[in-house]
Amino acid sequence: MDVKVLRLGHRPSRDARITTHVCLTARAFGASEVILSGEEDPKLMEGVEDVVRRWGGPFSVVYRRNWQGVIDSWKKDGGEVIHLTMYGLPARDVVPGIMDNGKDKLIVVGGARVPGKVYSLADYNVGVTNQPHSEVSSLAVFMHMLLDGAEFDLKFEDARIEVIPQARGKMLREIDDGD
Repeated sequence: MDVKVLRLGHRPSRDARITTHVCLTARAFGASEVILSGEEDPKLMEGVEDVVRRWGGPFSVVYRRNWQGVIDSWKKDGGEVIHLTMYGLPARDVVPGIMDNGKDKLIVVGGARVPGKVYSLADYNVGVTNQPHSEVSSLAVFMHMLLDGAEFDLKFEDARIEVIPQARGKMLREIDDGD
């Protein structure tokens, strides 16, 4: 199952930090790609690509102006669309069915104003809570549920650096090409 994230309505002047966190969360939790829509942001994309160079992948970030075209193409290719929204059905009720169907997933996370059409195009409108919260938190909780905690066991290819888990303190290991 391939998982990609579509970030709607990115605005570089206002959303650079939160969209970066969407990208980092998507990567860390096992998505293969984030597709940005809204305004193009080469600086953000270069920053995420730098993280992938250092911490490994595979992961990419691409820009597509036409978010609806992304959704339409995804569905035409047999994938399903999951829109994360506080107005959606409780994640605990719908995630088991989403997990078990084997289809590729396009997870849609909003920006300032989510077009109403997203709600009707999505196969699922899912809420990790029905209270106001950030798209980063909803993505992390949903991905954790979708992958049943598998993010703890992910291995990232071509990483130059990795964390050595510690009870206290911080430890990193630089990886040589010969390792």
